[in-house]
Amino acid sequence: MKYRAFGKTGWSASALGFGCMRLPTRGAKQEIDEPNAIRMIRHAIDAGVNYVDTAWPYHGKMSESLVGKALKEGYRSRVKIATKLPTWLVKEPADFDRFFNEQLSKLQTDRIDMYLLHALGKKSWEKIRAQGVLEWATRQKENGRIGWIGFSFHDDYPAFQEIVDAWDGWTFCQIQYNYMNTATQAGTKGLLHAAAKGLAVVIMEPLLGGGLANPPPAIQGLWNTAARKLSPSEWALQWLWNKPEVSVVLSGMTAMNQVEENLAAAERSGAGSISPAEEELVGHVAAAYEGLRPIPCTQCNYCMPCPSGVNIPRNLELYNGRVSYNALDQARGHWGFMKQGERASACTACLECEEKCPQNIVVHEWMSCIAKEMGG
Repeated sequence: MKYRAFGKTGWSASALGFGCMRLPTRGAKQEIDEPNAIRMIRHAIDAGVNYVDTAWPYHGKMSESLVGKALKEGYRSRVKIATKLPTWLVKEPADFDRFFNEQLSKLQTDRIDMYLLHALGKKSWEKIRAQGVLEWATRQKENGRIGWIGFSFHDDYPAFQEIVDAWDGWTFCQIQYNYMNTATQAGTKGLLHAAAKGLAVVIMEPLLGGGLANPPPAIQGLWNTAARKLSPSEWALQWLWNKPEVSVVLSGMTAMNQVEENLAAAERSGAGSISPAEEELVGHVAAAYEGLRPIPCTQCNYCMPCPSGVNIPRNLELYNGRVSYNALDQARGHWGFMKQGERASACTACLECEEKCPQNIVVHEWMSCIAKEMGG
């Protein structure tokens, strides 16, 4: 395993971090396939991964408990645990301790090494700061219950810069970043700004919710022109690891073969490992994707549950797949297997999901479009 400086902490993080948002399941998202998930996490740790990331809402609030089980039998001492305060659920300052204490219990630990304020944007930052979250987090750090304090982010660059510059107590941040998102949310400007301030930068969504892993033939044809033969997933990861400002790249792995492939890719990683010609090729691929995927959904599921019962991420995924692969009949087939109430046609345009969407997708308009095309 390759290791990288984690900001100014003096600690070195594994280039690959294990993201526990897309673990294997037996059906519903909260029905984690525990034996396989635990086997995958421990295998990664045995191979040198020392950063494990989870959060309150992942897998229907079951991810933290799974991580706690996976880190028994001596594995806890070998990693840093990162989890997050669900800022959108905080109603009063007393909630800080309520959530935190339950997270300690689920994780079966007395200390959370990396504690993040989850999914900050301008409005949530203003709300949570006014409730005294920074003072509370500082007290937890002083009494040893928190190691380092950070935040994950979903908003625009001005909001990101404001949050980074507002407090000297940040150790790290977590941003959505990949070769398709260089000017989205924090983007490249945010990566460079945070690193210049001494913060470690943890990357989420390196494959854009898996969307960069299985390209259509036209884009695979571009990758095939490279002298070095890598999978599309590895090209995306290596593009990130090529940047010295990146501290950890998280991968939400669903199967053991993905763990093995990512571990092997991490062994080949390093700043400066992408040639100028390869960097140019990635740019061509990004431009090609821009012309294919109309909806920037990453399947984060923050829009769920829908009050009307619509499976919003699934509808968006089917439509993006229909456009990217030019496969309307196939998309309609999958849409037909959905329950009537989960289809886009059940959308009532209440706009609740749009307030939660990190990508600022105008969901109700897309639901109308999808209902017409898929039902047509």
